Amino acid sequence: MSNSSSLLEKIFKISENNSSVRVELLAGLTTFLAMSYIIIVNPSILGDTGMDKDAVFVATCIASAFGCILMGLVANYPIALAPGMGLNAYFTYTVCLNMKIPWQVALAAVCVSGIVFVIFSLTGVRKAIIDGIPQSLKFAIVAGIGLFLTLIGMESANIVVDHPKTLLTLGNIKSPAVLLSLLGFFIIVALDRLRVRGAIIISILTITVLAIIFHIGDAKFHGIVGEIPSLAPTFMQMDFKNLFTAELLSVIFVFFLVDLFDSTGTMIGVAHRAGLLDKQGNLPHLNRALLADSTAIVAGSALGTSSVTAYVESAAGAAAGGKTGLTAIVVGVLFLFALWFSPLVKSVPAIATAPALIFVGILMMKSCLEIDWNDLTEAAPAFLTIAFMPFTYSIANGIAMGFISYAVVKALCNKAREVPVMVWIVSALWVAKFWYFGE
Repeated sequence: MSNSSSLLEKIFKISENNSSVRVELLAGLTTFLAMSYIIIVNPSILGDTGMDKDAVFVATCIASAFGCILMGLVANYPIALAPGMGLNAYFTYTVCLNMKIPWQVALAAVCVSGIVFVIFSLTGVRKAIIDGIPQSLKFAIVAGIGLFLTLIGMESANIVVDHPKTLLTLGNIKSPAVLLSLLGFFIIVALDRLRVRGAIIISILTITVLAIIFHIGDAKFHGIVGEIPSLAPTFMQMDFKNLFTAELLSVIFVFFLVDLFDSTGTMIGVAHRAGLLDKQGNLPHLNRALLADSTAIVAGSALGTSSVTAYVESAAGAAAGGKTGLTAIVVGVLFLFALWFSPLVKSVPAIATAPALIFVGILMMKSCLEIDWNDLTEAAPAFLTIAFMPFTYSIANGIAMGFISYAVVKALCNKAREVPVMVWIVSALWVAKFWYFGE
């Protein structure tokens, strides 16, 4: 065994986990290909707030690399991290555009939510919160975010457009831009069904090339490789002065709550796929993994991106045999290499990234299968959670309505004892927020 292999063995206990360096390297490449679309999609979404897209691209790559490497070293799990889909949409379309909050203040909210997450990860509070929230609401939140992302994707591609009487209607289905977006979606579905690695990134690049060749939309080729853009426009731009208001406290709460469910559920799911759960079905050293996640959130906000979280695409690497933190570190290194591809990212039009949002919506909607639709006291609050997110264009409103309706429905059906204390507390906070401060 070479010195390098011996060192890797000592750090990651590769043989002990029934793996090999070659398998871990391949698993890392597989995971990166599956989630690399975020380096294109995240700047596109956060750029709508007015943030410099080039700087967001750099922040996305560095924050992802930092999170992945930290996860590999601290927790030794094959779980990759990057700015979360859904969390970036909430940051942009609800907090910045709908609530008219400057992105600098929104970054401060992300930072505070990460600090709270760090504290809770070091204590037993995290477990108490997770255990105190009904499963139906957890799954409904995921599904609702999926529909919200789908709506954003369809808007970006002009598949749906506004209408003065019906609010929304079908766009010009014959337009080249709409047809290209639909083609991109079908490419993702087909490639994913055929188990082709990197289905989303392949679709994005294919539609980008076609849009550039046929001059569709605002597509313009800027090159493939170039100098790394400046991070200065977003680095350490958090504005804490105007942060602590009732309105923004609810924003911090949503950032924290969504990432808590997202990261915990993803980590356990990926660990299950990799065979890392113990006999009781628990993930050993979960607190270490959550500490890495929450620390990455704080670092990401300082760099200039929305909340960093564990990625479900890590399951692709686990399926390829990844079982240790070496897989995550490989993903992190590849994110750093991606820094030199900023011209390519700048060349990607919205119609190429829209299909990715719609497809991610499909993946997130699968959580609906875990909801007990035969019990109306569980199904009704779950449905309202899901419906309120796209129809009010707010993830926060969906979460609020879910908690409030869960408490009310259970109480009216003589099942008040089934409502966890945490639900009563959160519901009361949301009611107070709506009563005194409105939306």
